[in-house]
Amino acid sequence: MPRVSEEHLERRRQQILDAAQVCFTRKGFHETSMQDVFTESGLSAGAVYRYFTSKNEIIRALVSNTMGPLRARLAEIIRGDELPMPGEVIRLLTAEIVKRSGPDGPLRLAPQAWALAMVQPDSGVPVRETIAAMRELWVEYGLRLRERDLLPADADLDAFAKTIIGVLPGFILQHLLLEDITPDDVGRGLELMLPLPRT
Repeated sequence: MPRVSEEHLERRRQQILDAAQVCFTRKGFHETSMQDVFTESGLSAGAVYRYFTSKNEIIRALVSNTMGPLRARLAEIIRGDELPMPGEVIRLLTAEIVKRSGPDGPLRLAPQAWALAMVQPDSGVPVRETIAAMRELWVEYGLRLRERDLLPADADLDAFAKTIIGVLPGFILQHLLLEDITPDDVGRGLELMLPLPRT
């Protein structure tokens, strides 16, 4: 019985997050009220506040949920038996971004979360944690490239990770605002800047 109860609680929590995501992608963090979330979720204020004490708490949960799958996808790409080149890694990762950034897609929240992180330190915690975790994965990937002699033995992998992760926000912004960039565009561009021999 307790297990069924826990599953029910998790479903209800996800119902609230799904409703908030719809509201935030349509109206933005600042313009969305808790009343909007109550209405979209079909739940009472009391039911929502049982799970989340504030709008910022909902935002933090959404940011964590949004970036987790992207991090998992990057880990899957770079840890495979076959080592893909950077252009291919970026193609696969940005394809995942496109898939998750439709009209109500979770990655539409990313630019809002970055802006909020600049002015609300608490809300910025999951954003900073995500960036740090993504950097660690890029360092891990750099190590694999170095082991295959595709990067110099003395390559600064910290600088490599910091630089290559900077491509992703630019892709997200261009995809959402200009709608004229594709995963293949950014993959080819990276190959031009970082030409590596094929394995």
